[in-house]
Formats: sequence, structure tokens, C-alpha cells
Amino acid sequence: MSVVELREHQVLNTLVFETLGQPEKEREFKFKELKRWGFDLIFGRKGGKETYFTAEIDKRKVGEKYVENGVEYEVVEILKDLPKNKRLFAHIESYNGRAYIVAQLRENEENIEILRVPAGVVVLSFFKKNKLNQLVSHMRNVGICIEFVKQRGQEGKPIPYEELPSVARKFLRTVKDVEKEAGFGRVALAYYGEDKEMKPRYRISWLLPTIAMFDLEIAQKADKALAMFVG
Repeated sequence: MSVVELREHQVLNTLVFETLGQPEKEREFKFKELKRWGFDLIFGRKGGKETYFTAEIDKRKVGEKYVENGVEYEVVEILKDLPKNKRLFAHIESYNGRAYIVAQLRENEENIEILRVPAGVVVLSFFKKNKLNQLVSHMRNVGICIEFVKQRGQEGKPIPYEELPSVARKFLRTVKDVEKEAGFGRVALAYYGEDKEMKPRYRISWLLPTIAMFDLEIAQKADKALAMFVG
């Protein structure tokens, strides 16, 4: 079989499972998640006006004044919880091919932007901090969705679903559960069988909403799913 014929066979026989829908426009989070991402929530003055903003954990002290990106900040209080009647929401925005996580405090119709930073930098640090090694190792790109790619062994002809071993079927069931919580997902699995050492040969490509991966419980479940396959 030629290389071209093999590629055609792989295209036609790679298994694709999709949880239909759209990646979330935004997601509500608890205060502890902001801390897990590595940020303090601060009440103070920004450009001379009282408001809320964030800084890296333990980087700023009460009473400190500093200038960042041409804007003057003054730290009045480092908060230990969300302000009364305010809720924390976050979403992903894309600009010139780069994804940013944008977090806001919300009360009724009032939105206060407290965070706007590159999503890839924050989510990678978040994964490392929580020892989600599978996600760290196999994350390939970050946009509205994150793509994880894991593969092992020489490529070949993908086998049909009916012939998949139990570990592959368990993986697909777990994927479905993760995607249900995340609200969207797409996994492509090409399972080529085993090598001479009886170890699996495969290629996995998995898309999940980036904003959902900032939820530790969902991220942990995704990490455990990828760990089902020998690396």
C-alpha cells in the first residue's frame, strides 16, 4: 500500500465522536478558581478611580502603588472572597490568532473587567500547578478550544469500532462524560492495533473548550482520560 493510499485509508477509517454544540461563550467560576489560576483579587484605585482588579498572587501588598502599562494602581485591600452580590464570569476572546482569558465581576447589568491575559500562558501554568501532566504534555494549541494530541507507535490502518480493545472503549466513554460537562467536544481516534511488544499504537486528537479547562474538576477528568493510553 502506497503512502497516499494509507493516508486515504486513515482519513476514511479514523473514528470521530462529537458532542454537538458551541464552545461556551462564558462560564461562571468561584473565587477559589481565580486563586488557582494564580491571581489575587484586589480592591483599590486604578487610574485614580475605585474599582476591582487582579495581580499575580503575593506580588502586591496593601498600600502599594505601582504603574503597569502606563496605568497607576493603588492596592487598598486584597480580598479573601468575592465582593457582596458580585459573581465571577470568564470567557475566551481571540485577537490576531491568540486567545485571551477575560474575567469579569458582575452584578446585575454592571460588568467590571478584572483580568485579560493570554489564555495559553495561564492554563499551562494552571495544569502544571495541579500536576495535570497528560494535559501539559499533549496540549498542542490554544484558541476558543484547546487541542490535545497523543500518539504512540507506527501508523497503520485504523481498526473499526467493533474491534477496539476495552481500554479504547473506556476512553471513549470517559471522553463523552467530560464533553458533556464541558458542553462541547470532538475526539478523533485512530487505533492501529498493537506492536511486537504488545503495546498499543494509536493517534488521538481531542478538542475541548478552553474556558472549561479552567475548571479544575473538568481538567482532572480530561487528564485521567488521556492517561488511559500508554504514552
